[in-house]
Amino acid sequence: MNIAIAGGTGFVGKHVTKALTERGDSVYILTRSPNKYKSNQQVSYIGWLHDDFHPEQHLPKLDAIINLAGDSLFGYWTKAKKDKIYQSRINATYAIIDLIRKLSEKPEVLINASAIGYFGTSDTKTFTEQSEEQGNDFLAEVTEAWEETALQARSFGVRTVVARLGVVLGEEGALPLIAIPFRLFAGGKIGSGKQWVSWIHIKDVVGLLLYAIDHKHVERTLHLTAPSPVQNKELAQALAKTLNRPSWFPTPSFLLRTLLGEMSILVVDGQKVLPEKAIESGYHFHHATIEQALAEIYN
Repeated sequence: MNIAIAGGTGFVGKHVTKALTERGDSVYILTRSPNKYKSNQQVSYIGWLHDDFHPEQHLPKLDAIINLAGDSLFGYWTKAKKDKIYQSRINATYAIIDLIRKLSEKPEVLINASAIGYFGTSDTKTFTEQSEEQGNDFLAEVTEAWEETALQARSFGVRTVVARLGVVLGEEGALPLIAIPFRLFAGGKIGSGKQWVSWIHIKDVVGLLLYAIDHKHVERTLHLTAPSPVQNKELAQALAKTLNRPSWFPTPSFLLRTLLGEMSILVVDGQKVLPEKAIESGYHFHHATIEQALAEIYN
């Protein structure tokens, strides 16, 4: 297959690229800085998001496009930072839609990243792909616009999958930051510890993205979360056990809200999200429990 990836040089993108090339696919990474990277027989770097770049002129007939592009959520959420979080996702997705419009032969599928932040936060509710409720905070606003933009690909006859990612666990991303206080013997739950963490191992992120490419019945929303979300206190206990450290030093919610501002919603609050479509379609999770996932990462 020929597969284009926007955001292919990031944490998730690198893992997806590796998996695709290992199974023999050709990958075309859309990047603002193609000259920074060296292409090879299976991976090519194509310039985009600049007036001088015309990716449609350099791409073969594509089987799929994966859009993972977007500025990191980490960092103090000033107005400028929030604008960057929003615009980076919407502008990149509009660029993907424009690319599809310009391609004489359309890809079979577009898989566009989104986030479980679509639902807002709750300690008591459970959300699946069938849930219609939507949050009203900043991340919910971002994801709604992100998904609406991506779904425009359907007007070109392109099967479209909106992949709502949970908290991705791996050697990069959030986990190394979460682990720091535990390594310093100062780890513990955050706030009440009752907030849900709908996590997923990076191997299953890759697995589900490839599954969505290969299975034509998968379309619209798809939750990329493990089947066993945990509360923050359970994550703290599992991480402490894996690292052979105590979990005894709770961090008050008010302290994080004061230090991190609006970004604290990422750790102080959460949502319980289940991958109903993945389970019902028979996808086999590599790491279905938090203990399995952490053991694979650290051991």
